[in-house]
Amino acid sequence: MARAPLPAYRAPMRVTFTSAGIKRGVGRGVPLLLGIIPFGLVVGVISLGKGLSLAETLLMSGLVFAGASQLLALELWTNPPDILAVALAALVVNIRMVPIGAALSFWLDHLRGWRLWGSLFLTVDHSFALSVAENRAGGRDAGFLFGLGVFTWLGWVAAAGAGHAMGTVVALPPDHPLFFAATASFVVILVALWRGPRQDLPPWILAAATALAAQALRLPPPVPLLAGAFAGAALGAWQETRARAA
Repeated sequence: MARAPLPAYRAPMRVTFTSAGIKRGVGRGVPLLLGIIPFGLVVGVISLGKGLSLAETLLMSGLVFAGASQLLALELWTNPPDILAVALAALVVNIRMVPIGAALSFWLDHLRGWRLWGSLFLTVDHSFALSVAENRAGGRDAGFLFGLGVFTWLGWVAAAGAGHAMGTVVALPPDHPLFFAATASFVVILVALWRGPRQDLPPWILAAATALAAQALRLPPPVPLLAGAFAGAALGAWQETRARAA
């Protein structure tokens, strides 16, 4: 009786980190400037209004590199500033980077040294979303995440500096459309992550509903944001675990 042929062994695809991947990441980052630049301009304008110098604005934007936490920190900024309160608020907002880093393990687990720490430092919501989409499409070059991060970091710092300079000659009303650019950019990157209603719609609906419920309960920022993020992430992780076990 003839035996059925054994399935051919397929070695796991090797993760690389190349200059070509970095260049590809830079190229994918160009459209993101449409959302990053207005967001950075807003941060620069508000920084000027809070009394920060240009050097301080550039230093904060370069080291923190997180628009949501910077806006919250500036909102809490007083003269003299309560450094501990501002730092804790930024930490609470940025704690979402912990599950984001874990979700990027398909590349980060294979990196060492400056490639790993540089990629982690430069990772934001936008680069996370596009990197996940790149990996799902078969991309195995972790340089993509690093290149995308470097490009968006440079754009962010430059935009914040330009906003600080622009704030000395232009006064924008609080309801100016420019302030909506940050929200719009976050909505747009969801397109790159969309896999279909069955997979993505339940976690997204739960995240939105949880955030709105927390806001309706008048919980202080950033509690609604964090509650929605962790609720959606928990449901998404449960769905992924169930699908792998099936």
